[in-house]
Amino acid sequence: MRHYKVKPIHALSRGLEVLQALQQMRAASLHDLHQVTGIPKSTLTRILYTCHRQGLVWQRMADGAFLPSHTVARRVRLEDASWLAEISSPVLEGLCERVMWPSVLSVPRLDYMEVVETNSPRAYFDEVPVKPIGFRANMLRSASGRAYLAFCPDQERDAVLRRLRERDVPGHELAHHDETIRRLVEATRRRGYSVRAPDFGGDYAKTRDEVDDGRNSIAMPIRVGGHVLGCINLTWRRKQMTPAQMAERHLEDLGDAVRTVEKRAAEALG
Repeated sequence: MRHYKVKPIHALSRGLEVLQALQQMRAASLHDLHQVTGIPKSTLTRILYTCHRQGLVWQRMADGAFLPSHTVARRVRLEDASWLAEISSPVLEGLCERVMWPSVLSVPRLDYMEVVETNSPRAYFDEVPVKPIGFRANMLRSASGRAYLAFCPDQERDAVLRRLRERDVPGHELAHHDETIRRLVEATRRRGYSVRAPDFGGDYAKTRDEVDDGRNSIAMPIRVGGHVLGCINLTWRRKQMTPAQMAERHLEDLGDAVRTVEKRAAEALG
């Protein structure tokens, strides 16, 4: 670059320093950024808010971490679920404000579902927190796993079931029952949403008699280009209502959220 006889913009330099720090850490709390940059937290808050307004930074609702936005990237990698969490996060927030129950975004891995974003309205759910980022949910027993299996392409589902059978560990027993899986897929597609296995209490392998989180869930898939990118659920205290009652009250809200994310994902993928 040519040498210009001008003074650098100090505020811009600080903003770029914060963005570079985020790029290196991928996700950081306000305290993390303060430790790395030495910038006062009050100044950092203004920088981050400004960057958010410009679409350069977003804040994950599950833990308050700040992340660099993927909307400024030229390419989006399907295997990197953070971009899906980014575009879904404000949608989950709006969904939870309407229904006043928590919602979780999870994505399929080889043989489990991984939680990548959550939103929980405190008024309803203080004593039973949702699962943390990175939690592995059972593909065959959780509502999100069942939504994925029901709506993903047949060959993809067959490959998942084959892996589950080959591992043959506790929690994968259903993978050996082809007819039960077939009926499960048909029933889920017919309803348009999935429900938890009757004996599922939130633990990967143990039954509800052994571990019970006191919740129930329904879920719907995020589908773009014939593929299921992830699933969004609604989860609530089981004693409050049945899955059918939750669907009657809030399935339209959940469906609206899913369609919004699908539209944004399709635009991001180009």
